[in-house]
Amino acid sequence: MVFKSRFLARSLSMLSVALLVSPAFAGPPEPEPARVAAWWAHVEALANDGMEGRLTGSPGFDRAADYVVGELKKIGVKPAGTAGFWQPVELIEQRFDAAASRATLRFASGDVPLAVPQDIYFRGSFPMPQTVDAPLVFAGYGLSIPEAGHDDFKGLDVKGKIVVVLSGGPANISGALKSDARADRAKLLAERGALGIIALTTPKQVEILWERQVGISSQPSMYFADASLRDVPVPFLAATLSPTRADALFAGSGHSFAELAALSDASQPLPGFDLPVRFAATVTAHSQAVHGKNIVGIIPGRDRKLRSEHVILSAHLDGLGIGEPIKGDRIYNGAFDNAVGVASLLDVARAITRDRVRPKRSILLAIVTAEEKGLLGSRYFARRPTVPAASLVADINLDMPLPIFPLTSVTPIGYEESTLGAAAKAVAATMGLPVVPDPKPDRNVFTRSDQYSFIRQGIPALFLKYGFALGTPEEKVEAAWRANLYHSPQDDLAQPVMKAEAVKLDDYMIALTRRIADMPERPRWNDNSYFRRFAK
Repeated sequence: MVFKSRFLARSLSMLSVALLVSPAFAGPPEPEPARVAAWWAHVEALANDGMEGRLTGSPGFDRAADYVVGELKKIGVKPAGTAGFWQPVELIEQRFDAAASRATLRFASGDVPLAVPQDIYFRGSFPMPQTVDAPLVFAGYGLSIPEAGHDDFKGLDVKGKIVVVLSGGPANISGALKSDARADRAKLLAERGALGIIALTTPKQVEILWERQVGISSQPSMYFADASLRDVPVPFLAATLSPTRADALFAGSGHSFAELAALSDASQPLPGFDLPVRFAATVTAHSQAVHGKNIVGIIPGRDRKLRSEHVILSAHLDGLGIGEPIKGDRIYNGAFDNAVGVASLLDVARAITRDRVRPKRSILLAIVTAEEKGLLGSRYFARRPTVPAASLVADINLDMPLPIFPLTSVTPIGYEESTLGAAAKAVAATMGLPVVPDPKPDRNVFTRSDQYSFIRQGIPALFLKYGFALGTPEEKVEAAWRANLYHSPQDDLAQPVMKAEAVKLDDYMIALTRRIADMPERPRWNDNSYFRRFAK
């Protein structure tokens, strides 16, 4: 089912009217028009065509970064590092040459070529091998979670092989655990001697249409110039295969892709087995140095004892830059992903600095780079912060909050994991906003944005999202946006946006930030949280 932009706009309008006139919903008050206009002016400044999609290391990104620093200075935010507002992040760009790359399935009966990138594309935040020729092994969901009694690699020999994995995961394991296991998958497999991974997604679980994924695959990937910071230090293949070609992998195995996809869609156990086929590929890529940079500012706290501790507010500034044209447009403006998030951070910072009573703890603003390349900017900052690492007590992240339907509930992703959850629920209650759990945990959003970089350093975190439930009109609007506008040039300033609703979420973030910054005790992971393992 394909939603056109005008259909999305019409559905959005009908939904907003229906919800806003409902007598059962009070919710946050309407923000002042001047404040909404100022918020939108930030979005326009960051997502106009002149910023050229804000690719990390590009002149467009640098222009956007200069704008953000200028606004922070106007607000009264101070620099939080030895280099002023800037924290250099040195990266290597890896741009794949699809026309010069090759991929083949080698059966005993003969070779089956795969078109690059139409059938399969290469992409990963680590160096790729130039050539590979290895047997394949299917490893189910590709999840190793001993704490939950689940290990798809148990009994499988992956050494010297390429591992094929399928989307989804067991329903009885939380989305947070599954997300964390996926984030560590390439590292774990490389340590066990695997040569690479091929990812498959069931047709029902596809988030971005395959044709759009193919277009995005032409975007460069990046990894740290400092090899000591890389999770996978050796060359490791990472590829994604089209669902329409997936059945070819299982020829002669006694299984079919349709059978395995049905099990995945039902969150049922998946088998693991060797495949009677080898995968051969030539991966042609061109590399060059990229000079990225984070922006870090501080709002000093008022309490003599607690102001040495920092609550981080994070959002990524980078986008996808200029890429394959869609509907004649090559600029991936990234209005919702994530000019909206950065604009909201500026709005939140302005409100906090203008308040007569500052929070007790200091507020650290981290506007980071290279999120789209594997959370690289936030990973660098979390590992090498510009303030003492032990002073970082919590992170609240904004990334693609999607003001495309009214704010009637909130989903602070991760609220079940730490004492931040009690604060998130208490603030929501005062604003008439129910807190609802993540309706689609298998999308792995808890590890897909910058909060995860802080989590891995032991810092409790929340990822703020508009709430919605499965089977509602809001779900349809959100799904339509992801299917048609996410990571496309149409994520621009012309799309429908509920500006006042965005600022209402800012008000929730302001109140939540203050509550966390004023807590007498430092936030901590819950005793039963999987992520407690990262506490230091």
